[in-house]
Parts: sequence; C-alpha cells; structure tokens
Amino acid sequence: MKTRHASTLQDETYDTLRHWLMLGRWLPGERLKIKPLADELGVSPMPVRAALQRLAAEKALQNVPNCGAMVPRLTVAQFDDILHNRILLEGEAASLGAQRLAEDQRQELVALCRAMDAAIAADDVKAYLDANECFHRLLYRAAGSPLLLSLIETVWLYVGPISNQLHQDLAVWKTMNDAHRALVAALLAGDAEGVRAAIAEDLRSAGRYLRQLCTADAPAG
Repeated sequence: MKTRHASTLQDETYDTLRHWLMLGRWLPGERLKIKPLADELGVSPMPVRAALQRLAAEKALQNVPNCGAMVPRLTVAQFDDILHNRILLEGEAASLGAQRLAEDQRQELVALCRAMDAAIAADDVKAYLDANECFHRLLYRAAGSPLLLSLIETVWLYVGPISNQLHQDLAVWKTMNDAHRALVAALLAGDAEGVRAAIAEDLRSAGRYLRQLCTADAPAG
C-alpha cells in the first residue's frame, strides 16, 4: 500500500482545516486541539500542527501562549473592513459570473436556491450552509477569474466562524434566502447589475446582525 508523501498530506490537511474554517465549523474564541483533529482526519499530529501554523500565519487563527491555536474574535472595525471588501469582491464576481453562466448552471442555481428554502423550513443548518456554499462558488467560478475567487476565499476564511451564528436568531434565519431569490430573479432576467445588487444586499443584511456579535474596538492609544 502506498503512503502519501508528507508534503501532500500536509497540504491536504491544511486544505481541509481551511475549508472547515470557511464553513464556520468552529466559533470565535474556540480552541483547536491537535490530537482530536488528527484523530478525526486519520493523520498524525504533525500535519495538523503544520496546518494550524500556516493558518495562524495567515491570521485565520490566533496562537495563544500555553493554549495553542484559537479562532480569533473579530472587532467591529475588522468586521466592517471585511464586509466592505466582500461586497466589492463578491459583487464583481457575481456580476461577471451572471454574464457567463451556461443554461444548465443557471438551472443548478435555481435548484440550490430551492434547497436553501427547504433547509430553512426544516431548520437544517448544515444543509443550508452546504447549499449556500455551492450556490456562491458556482456563481463566482463562472466569472472565470481564479485570482478573484482566491481573494474571496481568503476573506471567507476570516468571516466563516462568525457567520455560522446567523441561525441563532430565528427572525434572521427565516430571511436568509431572501436575497438569493432576488438574485435568481435578476439572473433569469439577464440583469447582471441586479445580481450584483442582490449579493450586496445578502452580505449587508447578514452583516447587520453579525456586527452585533463582534467585540468592541480597542481604544485608541
């Protein structure tokens, strides 16, 4: 039986943990322990340790003395900066993608939108998050810019943990798919700028709630 090359295993472990962060698997302030992660992934502690170090270097995790890696808490200023850049990046990707999607891809977005409605009705957070990620990735990949998608994924890395708290407020949770439905309507009407506007509204509406969960900014000193 062949064993995976060490560098390949490290990259795979890093990619998995990075993706889990984007999806909000862990909440802000949560500590990530090497051994449980290694056991779950079926690897030794070494690639997990290396992956956590890489993520800390990217500021997606925080190294806390005597505690190890921890998911950072965002300040209001940090969140506002992230939201501003998400609207710029994701709005552009959505507008470009809307103009380049094939018909079968458009229909897939329609199906994913319906899947998100069903997940909200069933109070199935995981199903919603899975469909939501597929929805946005499909649209943004269609833009045809690997660099733009990479920048978007980097921003997702910072906001994933806090975004997973949206379902905790029932009023917010029930409206999570409103902007996606508006986006699909604009898409089917051939309105690329309407798609951009729907993405901006999607991010702003979620942001109004998530901003309240951030920590206060440090006083100027």
